Amino acid sequence: MYSSSTFRATLALLALPVALSAQSASDSLAARPIALRDAVALAEQNGLAAVQARGQIRSAESGVRTAKAALLPNLNISLGQVNQSGERLDAQGRLVPYLATQPWTYSTGLTSSINLFDGGRRWNEVKRARYDVGAAEANEVTQKYNLALQVKTQYYTILAAREAEAAAQAQLQQAEEQLKTSIVRTRAGVATLSDSLRSVIAVGNGQLALITARNNVRVGSAALTRLIGSETLVTAQPSDTLDGAMQTVDSTFLASLLGEGPVVRQTEAQLESAKSAVRSAKTPYLPSLDLTYQRSGNGFNRSYGLGGDPLAYTNNFSVRLSYALFNNFSREDALTRADVQADLVEAQLRDVRLGAQQTLVQQLAAVRTAQQRIVIQQATIDAAKEDLRVQQQRYALGASTLLDVLTSQTTLDAARSALIQARQDVRIARAQLEALIGRDLP
Repeated sequence: MYSSSTFRATLALLALPVALSAQSASDSLAARPIALRDAVALAEQNGLAAVQARGQIRSAESGVRTAKAALLPNLNISLGQVNQSGERLDAQGRLVPYLATQPWTYSTGLTSSINLFDGGRRWNEVKRARYDVGAAEANEVTQKYNLALQVKTQYYTILAAREAEAAAQAQLQQAEEQLKTSIVRTRAGVATLSDSLRSVIAVGNGQLALITARNNVRVGSAALTRLIGSETLVTAQPSDTLDGAMQTVDSTFLASLLGEGPVVRQTEAQLESAKSAVRSAKTPYLPSLDLTYQRSGNGFNRSYGLGGDPLAYTNNFSVRLSYALFNNFSREDALTRADVQADLVEAQLRDVRLGAQQTLVQQLAAVRTAQQRIVIQQATIDAAKEDLRVQQQRYALGASTLLDVLTSQTTLDAARSALIQARQDVRIARAQLEALIGRDLP
């Protein structure tokens, strides 16, 4: 007999989707939908990694300016004044007060010096600084697409959660219809109470799937909001759920772009910078030639010669050639360290190129495999829907058991889940390829 407690449980489960729909409506109003392109643009503007990358470019450009300025002469001016007082020794060796007619003396000075030859160290430093700018610019592109990858991953997670929500709603609707059929058959005495209880369980599973999917949408929206630096909660646009996941990817075209990838270009610039550092480390083995000019004035005019009593000026030119015969192996140590660093960066470049090739093969395989899975799962879903429809009709006529219906329902739910995952895998793999080559795929 169909007990009253079963009726109450059934009514409670049937009423729960109404509350879930109201909750979903309030959640959707709390988050502002945003297009994927706008989300990526905001992340590139506000993301911490993007800000750091732009700061590295500014610092590198400042380093180029400093390196170029080292080729110019330096210039210093000075003003000074001295008061002389105290005691002195006279001709007999006695201490007598120091009586100066002009206790205050004033001086001015202008000094300029330039290194005429340093073995090419400064020119190598200019080149190294320029390569550092190139590495910083490539790093900015790397960070840009890394942020885009993070945003797209989170955005696609929200889209997948929305697809899962739609699948859960379909699952719940089918379970509710099956529950009604089970109740009718149980009342008619052609089915056991177990059929109704199993249908109640199926409804509960559908409701749990719906709750989980909606919670995943909320969690993903919060993560996306943080990534783009938004003050208000944002979420993915439902219209972006269906995208060009089945578009083909030209592997030959992508392979030709591997050498232009931002990570590869950044490492290449770092290698050139390291080679410039090696050349700079060799310059101490050559002599250094410096030219200095100094003009100094001394006198008693408190206006520093601008008044009627000018200062006495002297001019000095000096040329200095220096060479370190032995500096406790400092030159050898610096050169060894520079060579080691250059060898390390060269090995890193080789590894980065091989890693880019490996990533290309992996992500291309992931795209193609997921695309094939999409086609297969779509066909599986169509077959599973038809199978479920047939089993429900057979169950209503008493020609099939509820277990057959539930098995068909489980198969359909699994196929929907697999299709959602396949779409997600295609999207993420395409985003990985875009980050690898540093440009958007068509």
